[in-house]
Amino acid sequence: MTDNRKPLRGCGTALVTPFNSDGSIDEECLRKFVEWQIASKIDFLVPCGTTGETPTLTHDEWLRVIDITIEVNNGRVPICAGATSNNTREAVEKAKEVARRKGVDYILSASPYYNKPTQEGQYQHFKAIAEAVDKPIILYNVPGRTAANIEPATLARLAEIKNIAGVKEASGNISQIAEVCAAVPKDFLVFSGDDAITLPVISLGGVGIISVASNEIPKEMAELSRAALAGKWDEARSIQNKYLALMQANFIESNPMPVKAVLAMMGKMEENYRLPMVRMKTDTRAKLEKIARECGVVK
Repeated sequence: MTDNRKPLRGCGTALVTPFNSDGSIDEECLRKFVEWQIASKIDFLVPCGTTGETPTLTHDEWLRVIDITIEVNNGRVPICAGATSNNTREAVEKAKEVARRKGVDYILSASPYYNKPTQEGQYQHFKAIAEAVDKPIILYNVPGRTAANIEPATLARLAEIKNIAGVKEASGNISQIAEVCAAVPKDFLVFSGDDAITLPVISLGGVGIISVASNEIPKEMAELSRAALAGKWDEARSIQNKYLALMQANFIESNPMPVKAVLAMMGKMEENYRLPMVRMKTDTRAKLEKIARECGVVK
């Protein structure tokens, strides 16, 4: 692991992947979207996570999205690129491919999904990935999607591996996140994986958020995380309260369906998905649009 890596802190956007009506990647839209994120002062970028519909991308498309993000970014902010598989050998190979890319600073890798490995199985899985690459790894704990929770004791063991640098904690369990913050070394990076609990996670010792809402409100989510990290809690709470309904509405149906719907309302991209993601139901979409208008995101 290199010592001159860019620090990861604040708000990083779990980027959506824009598609054309024929289902192909809308590369022009992706370029404009990444540029808008950087211009909005986002702290770092996270291509090819869950929000990017990565399970529906081919291998070449996955790398293409990462490469476009690197190209547009041109070294301005750190990039933490997703590389996940429930097959450990494949996860290792994907991590190697991402690690070879000069513009990638960190690798994000989620627990093996569907397999439901034990705690020891998860430890060995992430250990194998870490030993195969020299770039720092951010673990992604999202048991609601993977059916595998990384318990605090396991995370503490993994934190002893030199290039396992942090965790995106999306268990939604504040008590567990408190245990995590108490169990890991001080330089281990704990990110909230849920927008709505960014402030409590930072108050416990977290360093920021890997965000869905920052697709829609990058400037505001970056300001929220910076204010909290600076101890400006009144300012942070003010932003939180203004956009809390939107943060929650982004999960009114499966992510990234709502956030893509809002981005379409904002004129940022066409509302296209790949199966099994589909357009939202009419009634929930109407609720989402109402919330987006009340928050001032959609005019």
